[in-house]
Amino acid sequence: MAHPMIAKCCTELMVEAGVARSNTARNLLNTLCRDEVPAFLVGFVKDMLTRRRPKIEENQINSTEMKEEQERFSRLILDIQRTEDYVQSASVLKMASKKFDQNPFFPQALARFYYTELKDYNLAEMWAKRAKERDPQSSFITDTLGQVHKNHLKNIEHPANPREILQLAAKAIKAFKDEEQLAENERGIEMKGDGETKISHVFNNRGMFGYLQVCNLVYDRLVSQNETWREVLTKKVSLQSVLGSLGDNKLFRFNHLINSLRDEVERKCAFFDKYLTYSKPDMKKDDPSYISRDTSDCYRKYVGDYPPKHFKDKGADLIQKLKQNRADTSAGVLSCLDRECAESDLKEITTWWEEIFSQRDSVSALANYILNHIVLKNLRAMFPSDCNDLTVFKPKMPLIPEDSPELQMLTLLLCWPSDSKEKCVLDLNELILLMHHSYERAYKIHFRSRYLTPLFFIGKGQDLSRIVHRKVLKEMFLEQNEETIQDWSNNWSNEKIFKDPTIQARLLKVEGVVRNYRVYARIDGKEIEMDANLRNSLWRSRQVSFYIGFTIRGPVAFAIQTKPAEKVQSSAMASSEPKEIKPQLSPWTDKNRGHFVDLHQTDLINRVIDTEGILLKLKNRGLISNENYEAVRALKSRKDQMSGIIQSLTSSTMGKDALCDILRRMKSMRPLINELEGSD
Repeated sequence: MAHPMIAKCCTELMVEAGVARSNTARNLLNTLCRDEVPAFLVGFVKDMLTRRRPKIEENQINSTEMKEEQERFSRLILDIQRTEDYVQSASVLKMASKKFDQNPFFPQALARFYYTELKDYNLAEMWAKRAKERDPQSSFITDTLGQVHKNHLKNIEHPANPREILQLAAKAIKAFKDEEQLAENERGIEMKGDGETKISHVFNNRGMFGYLQVCNLVYDRLVSQNETWREVLTKKVSLQSVLGSLGDNKLFRFNHLINSLRDEVERKCAFFDKYLTYSKPDMKKDDPSYISRDTSDCYRKYVGDYPPKHFKDKGADLIQKLKQNRADTSAGVLSCLDRECAESDLKEITTWWEEIFSQRDSVSALANYILNHIVLKNLRAMFPSDCNDLTVFKPKMPLIPEDSPELQMLTLLLCWPSDSKEKCVLDLNELILLMHHSYERAYKIHFRSRYLTPLFFIGKGQDLSRIVHRKVLKEMFLEQNEETIQDWSNNWSNEKIFKDPTIQARLLKVEGVVRNYRVYARIDGKEIEMDANLRNSLWRSRQVSFYIGFTIRGPVAFAIQTKPAEKVQSSAMASSEPKEIKPQLSPWTDKNRGHFVDLHQTDLINRVIDTEGILLKLKNRGLISNENYEAVRALKSRKDQMSGIIQSLTSSTMGKDALCDILRRMKSMRPLINELEGSD
């Protein structure tokens, strides 16, 4: 193997000598890939022809989106396209697709090349279908077929008649709905089931988003030709009743498709409201702004402006008003401040939810009414009446559905004491556990790898005034600092915001303890376990203080700091004569025999199954480097991977403790851990 720099110089010399890169690539495929190809070589060729690298250019609009932009194709394909022509790039991908006739990634890249560069949608469709045949269970492979039809619709020659538009839309929508179903069937690494389920680290939302993009195109294309389509697509009138004015009776064959669009748009937009309000890709990166923009446009076109025909349910007129303001769900209410809704609109929304509750006596309507009051309190808005329904909500808590973490969160917020000494009537640990279960039922499959953003924080004060929305903290911080809005996302990863005196004055700091890599708040003489925003704050046991924020999963400790009294004591000890300090014994260590991992290394290597899940959790906790993560993951057998994991942790008691903690939390591994503990 040659060093990359040597290989690069060689290829440049060959180009200068008149040997085209496409010829070199084809010769390589013909020479090395004749009979059975070794797995490592398949990976090398795949990387060479299909790996798309991030663009170097920084996004000038939002620096946190910089890494989201990828080059369209691999560096080699782009070089061939630049130095030779498009046809040669396609020919190399075509040869690889035929050589590796079971691999879906080469025909997928070829299909993308045909529809983006050559605009040959027929060949693009053929290769996209071939890729799907090779891996029919992958939602990401299926996405390519939907993208082919969507781009064909986007670039269709004008003027296209409505029948042509709807034919292309029907094909794209079918592909994206198939993709959505496959994505729902895929599971994260930690959610493995029968061993045959497709595994994906992230939830693929491209099918749902592609569907909305197609609906945007259909609306724009049809309404620009005839305004009657606006009323048809929003279900204000039926398609059959206006076929005469549309001038084509054969359009009725699309009646089922057209009738389904509004409801599907509403459902998918509701998903993205929650997805974007409650989570983000990671601590340091935001979702691309076009997702929110295109979703909002589609919702406004199909749902927001027109009520559907026969929309006569109780309170239907109020629901439609809420939909026009995108506040007809709890996620919509919680995102009102993020969307910078006007104070007058928020007051109207609050009044509408109050009226709906009076008509329906619904616990969800009551919860949304209270949440709106909290939002208004955060604006310091004057409202004609106080929220007098808190006493009504508490008896309804047992009626909260098990898949409604928003309502579980409201319950926790209302029950949370104003300070650590205040009596709490309900069991906070039990309420937190209920919220965790509710989150797992409702959102875990969709948010599996994403960072859950805080929605509220516990502040100083009483009643609803002590519940502080994240938007308020953001505006307070930006007023006091020169930091621009583009860099705001980093504040959850470095927690710089909590060092600001104005933020500290607004929030309530609670006392607690870190023990065994977990954090507990001390409230009313009890310890309340919660998640930590930064897990590297849990590296040693100590008395701490922190602020409490609430994500859609439950309470989270932010800005965990060692208590000042303990710091003073530590300084005094350091200045006095040195004394022998006995190291804290690990809970997994027998002082006579050694650590649990060392004692049972053979059993762990032979009997632990889900090594990928363990590896990912160790990486997320910062206990295994990226280099070791990739090296261990590349090992073929589970036994080799488990052996590699243990070897990576041998020098770290904290790492071995974390491994034991992870194994104990895994349902499939508990019997093994209990058995090994019993044998000690």
